[in-house]
Amino acid sequence: MDSPAVEIIDLVKRYGPTTAIDGLSLRAARGAVTAILGPNGAGKTSTIEICEGFRRADGGTVSVLGLDPSRPELRPRVGVMLQAGGVPPAMRCGEWLRLVARFHARPLDPEALLDRLGLVEHARTPYRRLSGGQQQRVSLAAAVIGRPELVFLDEPTAGLDPQARHACWDLVGELRAAGVSVVLTTHHMDEAEKLSDHVVIIDRGTVVAEGTPAALTGAERQLRFRARPALTLDELLNALPAGSSAKESPAGHYIIEGQVGPELLATVTAWCAAEGVTADDLSIERRTLEDVFLELTGRELR
Repeated sequence: MDSPAVEIIDLVKRYGPTTAIDGLSLRAARGAVTAILGPNGAGKTSTIEICEGFRRADGGTVSVLGLDPSRPELRPRVGVMLQAGGVPPAMRCGEWLRLVARFHARPLDPEALLDRLGLVEHARTPYRRLSGGQQQRVSLAAAVIGRPELVFLDEPTAGLDPQARHACWDLVGELRAAGVSVVLTTHHMDEAEKLSDHVVIIDRGTVVAEGTPAALTGAERQLRFRARPALTLDELLNALPAGSSAKESPAGHYIIEGQVGPELLATVTAWCAAEGVTADDLSIERRTLEDVFLELTGRELR
């Protein structure tokens, strides 16, 4: 279908005097993975919870699979993984998944999901006694067990170890291959870059950039190296080819941008020699999604 899985137009949400979402608009395509990124307090979770029907908007319009998020007929068509909670603390995780499966017409096999997400040994363990990562995996299983058309995943890999994180990535990839629409939030930029067809970066309740990961990061390459902190870059900038830039970010890590080639590389290594420093871990790389994110939202703690 040509209509989006999720369409948000001029969304506004206020909590008392604070405007958490300020005229936000975005579209999530059907059968694609859309990542919503932003610093803490940017409005990601509020946006997702409005789409899930758990909160009411104060302005704007939201359409989920062509319907208002509050419509009860959406419930069997949409899977939801909350950032935290949603499972009775005393419930054994195997019992919980079997219970959730009974609410759906064609559920996935709960035992297969337990096995897939490494939870078989914990099937009889109460939810409250599971580790944070295990609780996340239970919530993920519950979100997908009903074979939904659309899944909302709010920070699905928070607290997961590398093995569990990759298992989650594989599951998201399989959902996408099966035509399921996925909208996720994450603080892991590599995760968004790997999984997403479309990325939306929001800050202070509004969209500041969006596009494919490749479009956001661009084709330009960077020269990166480590050296002692607080080197003076003025002489290097004067020597670099026109249109180049140099910065230290974070301390002791240097990034040179421009037409990366033999001339620029020779200029940088000659400058390092003149400064009496060794360029450690010298490498030529493309900009990452994290670079773009920090440029747009800043480095200050929220």
